[in-house]
Amino acid sequence: MTRHETDALIVGAGPVGLFSVFQCGMAKIRCHVVDALEAMGGQCGALYPEKPIYDIPGHPKVLAAELIERLAEQAAPFAPTYHFGVQVSSLARQEDGRWLCGLSDGQSIVARAVIICAGGGAFGPNRPPLDGIERFEGTSVFYMVSRREDFRGKRVVIAGGGDSAVDWAISLAELAAKVMVVHRRPKFRAAPESEARLKQLADQGVIDLVVPYQLHGLDGAEGRLSAVVVADLDGQTRRLDADALLPFYGLSTDLGPIAQWGLGMDGHLIAVDPATGATDAPGVFAAGDICTYPGKLKLILTGFAEAARVAHTAHDVVHPGEALHFEHSTTSGVPKVS
Repeated sequence: MTRHETDALIVGAGPVGLFSVFQCGMAKIRCHVVDALEAMGGQCGALYPEKPIYDIPGHPKVLAAELIERLAEQAAPFAPTYHFGVQVSSLARQEDGRWLCGLSDGQSIVARAVIICAGGGAFGPNRPPLDGIERFEGTSVFYMVSRREDFRGKRVVIAGGGDSAVDWAISLAELAAKVMVVHRRPKFRAAPESEARLKQLADQGVIDLVVPYQLHGLDGAEGRLSAVVVADLDGQTRRLDADALLPFYGLSTDLGPIAQWGLGMDGHLIAVDPATGATDAPGVFAAGDICTYPGKLKLILTGFAEAARVAHTAHDVVHPGEALHFEHSTTSGVPKVS
């Protein structure tokens, strides 16, 4: 099987992983990037590509997919090698201090530094316990919205009370024939401004709030929904004529092989030195949602700052004894990685 050699292996091709490629490139570190998904973007690409993000500096509003495109464009001059649809199944330190990283497809990568930007690890949706739901998945039941236009003119039931449910209810109300939000209590767990907007649209008759109810069953044939059955707290049922169901009950995450690498953990997260992003394994770093330290804020912009910090620290591992002369990008431009 193929054996690759590089300066740094980045685990995860989400926003922080992609920005790590850029920051490593600025520090003259060549990278390979591994992701279990079939394409770059992490949760931004797989779960909510058309969802707007409002807290990226310099972008009052940017779609998740657009952010990924820009990050990939920013990383492109450094010619990273991507490995999609595979996991890093093993991690072992060699006698020369480099890390031998075995991939699930049989290939291997030898790197001086390993930078883990795997978010919450491998993830998947929490499915509601409805009999026969798998018959409708992918045709009428969806756990993510890839294209808003797919729901134009349709009767959409959204289940859940968090930010995803509320945000998509507000967004899809602009084009769907009808939007119904099912939640087991009148109070939602979304941002206060979003909840206020949802209830305003409900008062205007634009959105139907079906509360307090929870999912009870599905009606339809050949993968096509005709109705979603809901039940109140007393077990009384109600039928909602619908073309699509969007259950937003959060994600189940699994660190997968990362949990077996022997790194110091704090719960299900990797403990790092906040000053360097270093784990307790020499040459192994972490950035983004997968790492933790006192005062950590789980924001994309925090992950970006961590990526820059890690790249500067990793330079000493990749180029020992070679000073890194820090320059702002406005002065240095984008250097080439040899």
